[in-house]
Formats: sequence, C-alpha cells, structure tokens
Amino acid sequence: MRAAATPQKRRKILPKAQRRQQLIEATIACIARYGLASTTMHMVTREAGLSVGIANLHFKTKENLLRETLRYVAEEYHKGQIEIMRGSEADNLSDRLTALLNFQLGRGVTQRQKMSVWFAYYGEVGARPVYQKIVSAWDRAAARELEFLFASVIREGGYTDIDPGELAIGYAALIDGLHLALLVTPRELTKQSAKKIGRDFLQRAFPNHI
Repeated sequence: MRAAATPQKRRKILPKAQRRQQLIEATIACIARYGLASTTMHMVTREAGLSVGIANLHFKTKENLLRETLRYVAEEYHKGQIEIMRGSEADNLSDRLTALLNFQLGRGVTQRQKMSVWFAYYGEVGARPVYQKIVSAWDRAAARELEFLFASVIREGGYTDIDPGELAIGYAALIDGLHLALLVTPRELTKQSAKKIGRDFLQRAFPNHI
C-alpha cells in the first residue's frame, strides 16, 4: 500500500509592503557582500528565501529593486537626522547638536553593511544619474535643516563671524569623511574616535553649546 504523499509546506503569505521590505533587506545584504554590480536577482531571492518570480512580481526588474533599495537607505538616514534637527519646542539646541552627532556616528548608521551599501551607490552616481536624482531631494532637505539648526545656535549663542551655510557644508563633509574612514580603515579610526572628532568640530564652532 502506497504511503500518502506528504503535503508541501506552503510559503507564508505576507502583506505586499512586508514582502517588499524583505527583498530590500536581502538586497542590502547582497550588495554589502558581493558589490552593487555583481548582485543579481537570484542572489537576492536566495538571501530572502523567496523565488525570482516573487521578486519580479514586486519590482519587475533588478534595476527597479536597486533603485528602491537606495530610496529606502537614503530615506532611513536622512529622515532620522532631519527629525533630530527639527526637534521639538521642548528640546534645547545643545541637546539637538549632541543627538545629531550621536545619530550620525551611532551604531545604527555606522553598521559596516549599511555603510558599504551607501558608498557602493555613491560610486555609481556618475554612471547612473538616476541614483543622484533619488537622493538629491533628501540631500537638499537635510542640508537646509542643518543650516537652519546652525543659524539658530549662532543667534542663541551670539557667535560672530560664522556663516551657517559654510559651516553646515564643512560639517556634512566631515561626517561623510568619517563614515568612509570607518568603513575603509576601521583599525585606524574607532567609532569613539570618530565621535570625538565630530564633537571637537562642533565645540570649536559653538563652545557654549557643546
């Protein structure tokens, strides 16, 4: 007598947004491991434990998936720092400066996987202008908020001979440089040292607030 066939285990049906997030997180892992150019849909779906058909259903093409992954990474970072810079009426400016630095150089942002992905996309901006287009709105919004925050600190502290726009550009460049150094030369620059460098920059500009 033949044994009854064992029913196949069905994949759990998840909401569309949750399934898309699953694929984006798998894409982040693959880009960090294999690089942007080498990442394929097969790698992503294997990482996510899904079929290529499901990935195609949600994103149609690999390029669409890469674009949405960049959009997610950019939004996560910039939205986080913008919320801190805007703060609330109960927040004092000193606390906002400290919270901003701690966020930008904190554990969540400086995970090697996320930094690898961010700089992988950054390296492709020249060849794929669409990537620049995706992040440019967030970049401009963050730059405006940083300049506004610095201008508020300058007024409150009575600091003179400081241009908030120029200072914001210099600070943003410093943070970008520290992120790159943490990724490329982690033995030479620790996260604690990076925070100290950022804090020293702010302290020189705003000695009464840091």
